Amino acid sequence: MSQENYFNNINDLDSGIKRVLGDGISTRIFCGDQTMLSIVTIEPNAKGQIHSHPQEQWGFLIEGSGIRIQDGQKIEIKKGDFWQTPGGIDHGIIGGAEGAKVLDIFSPPRDEYKKSGSGFGN
Repeated sequence: MSQENYFNNINDLDSGIKRVLGDGISTRIFCGDQTMLSIVTIEPNAKGQIHSHPQEQWGFLIEGSGIRIQDGQKIEIKKGDFWQTPGGIDHGIIGGAEGAKVLDIFSPPRDEYKKSGSGFGN
């Protein structure tokens, strides 16, 4: 089996499953058997819909800044911050003045994210 299918680059904007999550928020998704990665690009001040899902989610702020909304709390986030969101917890994000790039990790993978489309899903 070719190893090429197992290697990607965060800067390759043509890779992954593309999904528009909302106005000014898009992602590229990479799915494995037990885990899913989502590289989310958030334009300046873009607001993500508050939502929840049964999967556990971890997020890592690669660049930029923003506000993480989780379980009714608003937490300012900066480059290098990471967080855990247990399944079933309401959450969302607002991009900072310069926007943001977030690496989200889901376990198990979200079925609705295994194909291109739009929306956060529920």
